Amino acid sequence: MTKQKVIWCCQECGHNQTKWAGCCPACNRWNTLVEEFQQDTKERRFSHNEQKKSYPIAINDVKIGALQRVKSGIDEFDRLLGGGVAPGSLSLIGGNPGIGKSTLMLQISNSLAEQGLTVLYVCGEESIEQTSLRAKRIGAQSKNLLLLNETLFSHVKHSVEQLKPDILVIDSIQIMYKSELPSAPGSVSQVREIATDLMHIAKGQTISTFIIGHVTKTGEIAGPRVLEHIVDTVLDFEGDKQHGYRLLRSIKNRFGPTDHIALFQMHQEGLKEVSNPSEIFLQERSVESSGSVVIPTMEGNRPILIEVQALVTASAFSNSSRRSSGLDQNRLALLLAVLEKRVGYSLHSCDVFVSVAGGLKITEPAIDLGILLAIASSFCNKPIDEKTAVLGEVGLGGEIRSVPRLESRIKEASQMGFERLILPERCLKSLPKSLRGKIRLVGVEKVEEAIRELIS
Repeated sequence: MTKQKVIWCCQECGHNQTKWAGCCPACNRWNTLVEEFQQDTKERRFSHNEQKKSYPIAINDVKIGALQRVKSGIDEFDRLLGGGVAPGSLSLIGGNPGIGKSTLMLQISNSLAEQGLTVLYVCGEESIEQTSLRAKRIGAQSKNLLLLNETLFSHVKHSVEQLKPDILVIDSIQIMYKSELPSAPGSVSQVREIATDLMHIAKGQTISTFIIGHVTKTGEIAGPRVLEHIVDTVLDFEGDKQHGYRLLRSIKNRFGPTDHIALFQMHQEGLKEVSNPSEIFLQERSVESSGSVVIPTMEGNRPILIEVQALVTASAFSNSSRRSSGLDQNRLALLLAVLEKRVGYSLHSCDVFVSVAGGLKITEPAIDLGILLAIASSFCNKPIDEKTAVLGEVGLGGEIRSVPRLESRIKEASQMGFERLILPERCLKSLPKSLRGKIRLVGVEKVEEAIRELIS
């Protein structure tokens, strides 16, 4: 007979304890402890995946062969994975609801199936009819693409053993459950056990496996943190539903670099890759409008030119409003304080609105000077030259600090036709002479110098 005992499990970090508490002692999150039942059983876990015993081997004696990757048919996605889908890899794709996770995986599954690979797509959240309608809309009609509507993991595992596919897609892991576990689907114990079983299947049978995961209200991938440790690759979907752009970011990758991004645009036929993001984000830019600044930013290792817009207007209320879209609210408050203290602008009685065009979210401090100049341009009602880009981090003393990967930013601005770039003065000394002839570089040390150069 198996015995059950009650435990309280944190849905964020997976910490277990015997009593309930309002705050998890491991991750300090509130109201995350959920009651679960744990069984004491004598059955051996993962016994079906037992292999022969391994022995130690010297690192110099390890024979490494060439990794035969499979192209997915989407160049941006292949570059994100490090050159293609690695055999036996286990990848996790997370993102907000409706962002396009299932659509992208269905497109990739169809592209792999057209190459002669057998793809098993487990659609647990939708029926086969719903998935088939989406497949017809995006043109996924390969005969090697098989659909399975199942949520019981033992049945999924049986189908994998019978079919022996080359590619396995689980949509999603939060809907899967094991009948021997008494907890509900999506709980920490269910997700942890199923993810571990999928790892044994992927590595033991050399099946490239993709897992679609939900996210919490804070934007993190739902489930225990061990889920991200088990998988080989973690991809995160970002973007705004109101805009058609989707940003796929590589957070973890054991087969390639982790600082790559891929930009997609949502269409009726599915997601289409964007090869030149700078051109897309600047094509609707208003030229003779005040409060508009172009900034060369870095998303991963890729330079992208973005437009930051600011609007400063007199407030009709005693408490002025500060709103931002795509930027950190605290960073905006800091830059407004620098403008008031170091430059002398009276912004306490004005409403300030700052937005990144295109729906992107930018967190790097290299865009500080561009935000500050956009606010100053709107406050003075003087437009900035359309062929000028701005770059630099702003300190509390009003000084302009250096930024990393400056050469990539300069090359991107020069290729997009910009003639002048405002950047930190101390960065000019380390730049090669070959970059100075492509674009006019103007170094500034203080915020006042940048305002005097562009606005005064």
